[in-house]
Amino acid sequence: MKTLILYATKHGASAEIARRIASRIDGAVVHDLKQGGVPSLEGFGCVIVGGSLYAGMVRKEAKSFVTQNIAALRGKRLGLFLSGLDGSKEKEYFDANFPAEIMRAVKAASFLGGIFDPKKAGVFGRLVMRIVSKQAAFTDAVDDVKIAEFAEVMRS
Repeated sequence: MKTLILYATKHGASAEIARRIASRIDGAVVHDLKQGGVPSLEGFGCVIVGGSLYAGMVRKEAKSFVTQNIAALRGKRLGLFLSGLDGSKEKEYFDANFPAEIMRAVKAASFLGGIFDPKKAGVFGRLVMRIVSKQAAFTDAVDDVKIAEFAEVMRS
């Protein structure tokens, strides 16, 4: 079964997670939703969609893709992932960002961690991180164990 991994990212964490998932699924095709030109879903039995989370909201490209393709996605082995530094409200984040119909159809939905790179964040982003989460330094909180578990579920 061919796998398509679609992602939307602001600073690159979701792209890195998508690549790590793809490295665990033979022949997976990875595509950035912000680049447009999404491959036809017809040739794929498995579709994974992910995006970064900011203030509880997933990137609009990921959310829009899922919302606009509900009928096509229902017939696929579907996985959703979110990236960010605070996964404490994982279920709430998924429920708030994706239609209930899709959440009932997913094979796996997982918060896979994130990366904060102050060099990519900009002045406002660094300020928000310092105030809200007391973070100022580079942080890699991508969870490779959860990525492996997610990929295993999507392969089987």
